[in-house]
Amino acid sequence: MTLADPLDTDIETYLTRHQNKDLLRFVTVGSVDDGKSTLIGRLLHDTKGAYEDQLAEARRASRDGKGLDLALLTDGLRAEREQGITIDVAYRYFTTPRRKFIIADTPGHVQYTRNMATGASTADVAIILIDARLGVLQQSKRHATIASMLGIPNLLVAINKMDLKEYSEEVFTAIRDEFLKVSAQLDFAEVTFFPISALEGDNVVEESPNTPWFEGGTLLHYLETVDVVRDATDRPLRLPVQTVLRPNQDYRGFAGQLASGTVRPGDPIMVLPSGRTSRVKAIDTYNGELEEAFAPMSITLRLEDEIDISRGDILVAPDAPPKAGQTFGAMVVWMHDTPLDPSRTYLIKHCTRYVRCRIHQVQWRLDMETLGRDEVEQLRLNDIGRVTLTTVRPLHFDPYTDDRHTGSFIVIDILSNNTVGAGMFLGAAQVNDSDVDSSDIGSLVPVDASERARRLGHRPALIGVHGAAADKAAVTIERRLFDRDLNTALIHATDDPDQTLDILQPCLSAGLITLCVGAQPTTLDAARDLLGAHLVFEVKAQRDTLETLQNLVDTVTAEASLS
Repeated sequence: MTLADPLDTDIETYLTRHQNKDLLRFVTVGSVDDGKSTLIGRLLHDTKGAYEDQLAEARRASRDGKGLDLALLTDGLRAEREQGITIDVAYRYFTTPRRKFIIADTPGHVQYTRNMATGASTADVAIILIDARLGVLQQSKRHATIASMLGIPNLLVAINKMDLKEYSEEVFTAIRDEFLKVSAQLDFAEVTFFPISALEGDNVVEESPNTPWFEGGTLLHYLETVDVVRDATDRPLRLPVQTVLRPNQDYRGFAGQLASGTVRPGDPIMVLPSGRTSRVKAIDTYNGELEEAFAPMSITLRLEDEIDISRGDILVAPDAPPKAGQTFGAMVVWMHDTPLDPSRTYLIKHCTRYVRCRIHQVQWRLDMETLGRDEVEQLRLNDIGRVTLTTVRPLHFDPYTDDRHTGSFIVIDILSNNTVGAGMFLGAAQVNDSDVDSSDIGSLVPVDASERARRLGHRPALIGVHGAAADKAAVTIERRLFDRDLNTALIHATDDPDQTLDILQPCLSAGLITLCVGAQPTTLDAARDLLGAHLVFEVKAQRDTLETLQNLVDTVTAEASLS
């Protein structure tokens, strides 16, 4: 008597086993027309990962009206089908008995390099396709370099269209040796080569009899068995705050996706940039409270203490905080037709925080032919280079090699809101005196108010505080403003309004949001003439009004903000 496989009778066992399969994310890259979409179509077709309606639609859309164009299983945009190229990143999913897979099919055309970088940013393995007829092209080198920069540890080089070169071992060996010279200058843990024909299926899912000289197995077997090390849970806690949840007065939760680390109720926690500390009271999710959460889960934390936390802050382990700085060295992939302009101000999105910056030096650009370094003053579309940048406020980051999430950023054009670049932090840097041209010294001009505001990220303002609880209210307001990354000062008025104004003047000229306890009406009027009425505030603080100060803090923040 033959026992039945439990998977044939027990759907719960099947679903549990499927849910617990390892997940591999991989990206296909390479030059245009190397066959990336066809390769993915072959994987989907031969592993039964394509639905019948997808297959039927692909057959109807095939350009020659005959058979099945496998590339159409991923090239879904009308423009892609009309031109026969991939434009946008297409994500597809399939599974085998060993693993689940998420595939990112990226464009090969140089015009869409920025899309390729997007698709590769979360991959564990990169498959770079090389046309056996053309060999290693400049775009192949560019994509391999970006994949290496993005920290992808495993590179699979698929030398495609071997059927058009009569499955020649000499052709395969020559291309492999040429590419090894390129990869030797990059930072991959492993580089593996396969001779394939995506169109005919050679060495993709099944071993090919046409390459008896190759004993490396199939591309799919490699994807099923490659060792992928994910150590995000072993790294220190990093939780960028996406939003603050406050459905009622008794609940305050801080929601976001864990970038790295593990967290449990009772764990100590530190909030950056304020540096305030507390402990985790509870971990909430849609399905209820958890006793433990780990990267990359999306969670909401409740803390034991009332701390002013907002979007853009980051919750970290107090004993292993990230680095902090305002001047950084970084690698940048420029993604826009308009070149990088060191004289302009850009916006950086780092985790959930936006901050203005100046990319004031391009140290060098990578030469895609030789992988050498060219001295340039700008980066143009698809250029890759090392830069030095300075932000108006400190950022808390990890080098990209330590943490992909907290070590990366995007560059945004302030006027158009277009994403113009993607970068990876190398570490904090210093601007040396040698970086300043001595011929500029004679043309130096005083720092004006607008420059100071851009550097600080806000305009100066004055808050006059008086009343029975003035001292306590002023301390409370300053703490809340300071925790929002605003630059503040707290002074006490004297009996002489003119003397008080003399004390205030340097603070306001320095661009600070200044609180003055006991400010007289004449002092406030003088400040209105100096700053404008919308930047001068007055609060009469009684003990029963201390809980209502948040509205004032919100108003001051909004008025002083440059955005």
